[in-house]
Amino acid sequence: MSTATTTITSSSIFPPLYSFPPFFTRQPNAATWAAQRTAWSSFILTYCRSHKQWRFQLSSALETDLFYNSTLNRRLKQQDAMEVLEAMVVEGTIEWSDKERSSVIVYWRKPEEWAGVIADWIDATGQKSSVLTLYEISWGDLTTGQEFHGIDPTVLRKALDVLVERGAAKVFGSGEEMGVKFF
Repeated sequence: MSTATTTITSSSIFPPLYSFPPFFTRQPNAATWAAQRTAWSSFILTYCRSHKQWRFQLSSALETDLFYNSTLNRRLKQQDAMEVLEAMVVEGTIEWSDKERSSVIVYWRKPEEWAGVIADWIDATGQKSSVLTLYEISWGDLTTGQEFHGIDPTVLRKALDVLVERGAAKVFGSGEEMGVKFF
């Protein structure tokens, strides 16, 4: 697995359906709506990955090009967006970050995948047996250019939990003093 960042061009972020007005209207046929939800889910993950967006608040996101096509002057309704997000929760590609279900954490890679990416980076950079802070992994100079540079702390912690379960890492400390040793 490569540790380099995958480049997604601006034009490849938006699927052809994004320019089709009915994409922004919940379709009444159950099978069509299921396909539409799947297309929305795929688009949300691609969009968030390309923008390195780990979280968003639904009310704010509804005003951005994630859910609003200003050229068409069309937007996905909040209720329909909620249904898409609920389906993504079931898929494990997002989770609600608050009890009110107004904000989400986006897993454009699942924690198991991030664990693999981080483990590959540790191997490629010869950092086995070293201790790194979570800040160094997220924001350190050595991670600049890596897909996980700037990773959300919750996503990072879940990825590290996977590595701990695999016996590939040990997390210690707490708060800003948290570190991880890789084996």
